Amino acid sequence: MTTLPPPQPLPSPQPAIDPKLLEILVCPVTKASLLYVPERAELVSRAARLAYPIRDGIPIMLEDEARPLTDEEVRSYGKK
Repeated sequence: MTTLPPPQPLPSPQPAIDPKLLEILVCPVTKASLLYVPERAELVSRAARLAYPIRDGIPIMLEDEARPLTDEEVRSYGKK
C-alpha cells in the first residue's frame, strides 16, 4: 500500500486593493490614471506602457519594478 503525502495548502489569493487607494494612485512616470487588473495583480499605465506589480496587497509603484506592456496588451487594455 502506497502512502500519499499530505495535501499542500493552496496559495492564498492576492488581498483586494482598497478602492479609495485606486482612486488616488497615478502612474509615477506619466501621472496618468491606472487600470487595476486583478487577474494579474497589476496596476497598468497605458500611457507609460508599464504594469506595476501588486505584492501582498501593496502596489509597488517603482518604474524599475514595473514590466513593459506588449503592443497586444496596450491594445487590449485600451478597449476596457
